Amino acid sequence: MFDFSLTFADIAPFIVVGLFAQLIDGALGMAFGVISQTMLVSVLGVAPAAASATTHLVEMFTTGASGASHIAHRNVDWGLFWRLAPFGVAGGVAGAYLLTSIDASVAKPFVMIYLTGVGVYLFVKALRMRKPRFEDPKTTRPLALVGGFLDAAGGGGWGPVVTSNLLIQGGDPAKVIGTVNSAEFLLATSISIAFIATLGLEAFGAATIGMIIGGVIAAPFGAMFAKRIPARALLFAVSVVLVATSAYSVWKAFA
Repeated sequence: MFDFSLTFADIAPFIVVGLFAQLIDGALGMAFGVISQTMLVSVLGVAPAAASATTHLVEMFTTGASGASHIAHRNVDWGLFWRLAPFGVAGGVAGAYLLTSIDASVAKPFVMIYLTGVGVYLFVKALRMRKPRFEDPKTTRPLALVGGFLDAAGGGGWGPVVTSNLLIQGGDPAKVIGTVNSAEFLLATSISIAFIATLGLEAFGAATIGMIIGGVIAAPFGAMFAKRIPARALLFAVSVVLVATSAYSVWKAFA
């Protein structure tokens, strides 16, 4: 699976990718996939298929470290966690297996257009927010099912889809981000097992090792930022990252 003859120079660029992507994802609950895959393909010249497989396997490690950090910082709502995790796993496994027979990625641009609109809505909501008032999100299980499926079949989607929609429903940003990150560990593990079972281990190498190192190093800092940044500022940051990454994906799809 891994070539342990690699030098630090071989993996250093991928450490930087994993570090940067996980800092954003751990603090805001989204964007690890789109940031890491964009940097791998556009900057480091990794083939798109290898970049996708690598990202999912790396997330198994980074989400575990990130989830543990969020739990330590008490950012996890366990009731919400158990409403999300089983359905996210079911959607993710289905997406991973169906990917071999259908091209679910054709729907991705339309999902990204929707998420761009959600980002604008959250930005306006943050502008209008004065005294934070939060509610327990009600629509969770179908949301997790769709988010898990899109994450596996469409090359990313758990964080943007689930985090943003829970925030629209009035969830506490810190709790939403921590819970979604923690649930993603089970999702990433199930998707990785499904991908390995169908694709094998040949696609994983220097990029995987480097990104695991960088992501695990960054994980505790992302959880700390999510706990300490005020709710309004978190909502602003989520909306900006969501609009930027979704709009970029739309432009790339139609360019």
